[in-house]
Amino acid sequence: MGKDHEKLLNNLQQLRKAANLTQQELSEAAEVSRKSINAIENGIYIPSTVLALKIAKTIKCRVEDLFQLP
Repeated sequence: MGKDHEKLLNNLQQLRKAANLTQQELSEAAEVSRKSINAIENGIYIPSTVLALKIAKTIKCRVEDLFQLP
């Protein structure tokens, strides 16, 4: 993980809720554990590019909508 990961802005929880998805539903669609989704939402884990793309596709948004650098 890069040294700037703590600066990453994360909108996953807000966008997931706006899409009316639970963490479990999103995790199943993205083929990861619910704990992984929770860790991403809490800024503990930075997803791979592939996982970020799967999440964005499921939520129907762009990766840039989910994660940004300030």
